[in-house]
Amino acid sequence: SSRRRHTRSLCDWSSDVCSSDLELFEAHCVGCHVGGGNIIRRGRTLKLAALQRNGLDSAAAIATVAAEGRGQMSGYREALGGDGAVEDVAAWVWQQALQGWKQS
Repeated sequence: SSRRRHTRSLCDWSSDVCSSDLELFEAHCVGCHVGGGNIIRRGRTLKLAALQRNGLDSAAAIATVAAEGRGQMSGYREALGGDGAVEDVAAWVWQQALQGWKQS
């Protein structure tokens, strides 16, 4: 399956790509980050203010942490798979943060 790179806002993405990013998030991230929160460390949420406070102010910064891990969080590069999946999920997370997690 071919995935296209996300370079535009969430509402410009095709629904099949958006749903695959959501499915990856639900499969690998939502256990700790339901609704953009964090059930393990309250200050390390995926909400915009917390991301910015923790130096994660772009999809690229989120992708780095998602791939390599940080602190108690393991990296998920292998779990999310190749073909830009880490970057795609990070872009989806960044868009959710910008929108206040209204679509989760």
